[in-house]
Amino acid sequence: MARPKKAEHTSEEARAAAADTARHLLDIGAVNFSPEDPYTFTSGRVSPSYIDCRRVIAFPQAREAMTAHAVDLIDREIGRDNIDVVAGGETAGIPYAAFLAVALGKPMVYVRKEPKGFGRMAQIEGALDAGARVLLVEDLTTDAGSKVRFIDALREAGAIVEHTYVVFHYGIFAEAWETMEKLGVGLHALATWWDVLDAARKNSIFTSEQLDSVEAYLSDPDTWKPMIL
Repeated sequence: MARPKKAEHTSEEARAAAADTARHLLDIGAVNFSPEDPYTFTSGRVSPSYIDCRRVIAFPQAREAMTAHAVDLIDREIGRDNIDVVAGGETAGIPYAAFLAVALGKPMVYVRKEPKGFGRMAQIEGALDAGARVLLVEDLTTDAGSKVRFIDALREAGAIVEHTYVVFHYGIFAEAWETMEKLGVGLHALATWWDVLDAARKNSIFTSEQLDSVEAYLSDPDTWKPMIL
């Protein structure tokens, strides 16, 4: 699969939701651009940008807006009647799953990264019936690697998992689409780095040099080099 280019949202509603989500993420300080001193992720990737979606839970206005956008997205792209249970991935996906479960009027479970090391040795907490259609929820995805263990655990428990929702999708790594395609799972997200970059430019947030460097990274993350001050 070729490297994905700038994502195009499929409707005016999706574009508006992406722009509003990006604005909220910038307003609450969840977006970090540091091309002169880049971040190193656990995967070993180096990036001039970092998103902290966990920060959203502390800001009611942003949280409520994003939850409303998520409900609209789910109704539009999946259909709430096609979901029986909302599942949060440990740990950052749990609060988002709770917000959505309440908004959609659905039961909720959460999925551990590994089975609990005592008692029932449970990996899934809550009540999950075999055959239940489950929406997996996390805060974000980069290459979608973390989704595999959660989806495998849910399917081993007898659930049907055909969709996953995230607030933020990096939108630049082909592996994300490849992984989801292999799993047979649709990936649904409110916003990507392209949306945040557009919002940052329109609102003159960060310097033009920083924004240009981040755009260079988004266009080709494997060859990107840090800014030299």
